[in-house]
Amino acid sequence: MTDQAQADQMRNATGFIAALDQSGGSTPKALAQYGVEESEYSGEAEMFDMIHAMRSRIVKSPAFTGDKVIGAILFEMTMDREIDGMPSAQFLWEKRGVVPFLKVDKGLEEEANGVRLMKPIPTLDTLCERAVSHGVFGTKMRSVIDAANAEGIRANVAQQFQYGEQIMRHGLMPILEPEVTISIADKAEAEDMLLAEILSALDALPEGQEVMLKLSLPTKANHYKPLIDHPKVMRVVALSGGYSRDEANALLAQNEGMIASFSRALAEGLSAKQSDADFDATLAASIDSIYGASAT
Repeated sequence: MTDQAQADQMRNATGFIAALDQSGGSTPKALAQYGVEESEYSGEAEMFDMIHAMRSRIVKSPAFTGDKVIGAILFEMTMDREIDGMPSAQFLWEKRGVVPFLKVDKGLEEEANGVRLMKPIPTLDTLCERAVSHGVFGTKMRSVIDAANAEGIRANVAQQFQYGEQIMRHGLMPILEPEVTISIADKAEAEDMLLAEILSALDALPEGQEVMLKLSLPTKANHYKPLIDHPKVMRVVALSGGYSRDEANALLAQNEGMIASFSRALAEGLSAKQSDADFDATLAASIDSIYGASAT
C-alpha cells in the first residue's frame, strides 16, 4: 500500500469517511441543498467552481480533521484543483490528517436484470497513475442494485471486483460500492444475494489482497458482519442512500463495526448563506453525530 500510516488509519481508526465526490450529474442537486440555485451560475465551469468552493469550505472547517473524519472521497476535478494553494489530496492528508480517495467510475449503464452496472472505464489505468501521483490512497466506484435478481447481482459484483483488481495493481485501495436501492420491496432478499456473491468473490482474491466495501445500510442489523470480519476486507463503510442524517445514524448504530461514508447526510443543514461561525457549528454537530454512530 502506498502509505502505511494511511493504511493503519483506514484499518483501525475510529471515525468515518466523508463522501465529497458529487459528479457533474449530481452537482446541481448538491448545490441546491447548499442553498445555491441554478440561476446563480452559468455553465459547467461556474458550477464546478461553486462546488469546489463548497468542498473547500467543508475541508477547511475546524471540525474536519482526521480525529473524526478519517478519510474523504474526492471527485476527479477536485483532485485536480487546489485548496489554499496546495493540491487537494495533499492538503487533506498533510493539513487535515484525512486519507484521500478518488471516485473513478463514469456513471451507470441502463438497467438490465435488476441492476445498473458501471459504464466502461477505458482510462482507468491512466486515472490510477494520476491518483498515485497526487498522493491518493484509494478509489471508489458505484453500481446499483434495484431488484433481488441473482444474475444481475452476480454480474454487478463481478464487475466491481474486476475493476478492483485492476486498481490494486497500481497500489491503490479500491472501495467497491454495489449500492442496494433502499426503497425496493425485495431489499432484504437482494442483500442476502449480495452478501453471498461478495463472500464468493473475496474467496477468489489472491492471498495478501484486500478491498474496502461501501454498502447500503442493511435491512437486518449486522447482516454484513461476515464482511467486516473477513481477512480480505480492510473496512466496510455505509452510504446514507437517501435516508436523513438522523435515520442513517440510527441504522448505522445498529451495525457493529460498520462506519459511515455519507455525502448528502454529512452536508445536511449547511448553507452558502451561513456565516463561517454558523457553518462551522452546523458541520461540527453533523460530524459529531456521524462519528458517534460510526463508533459503535
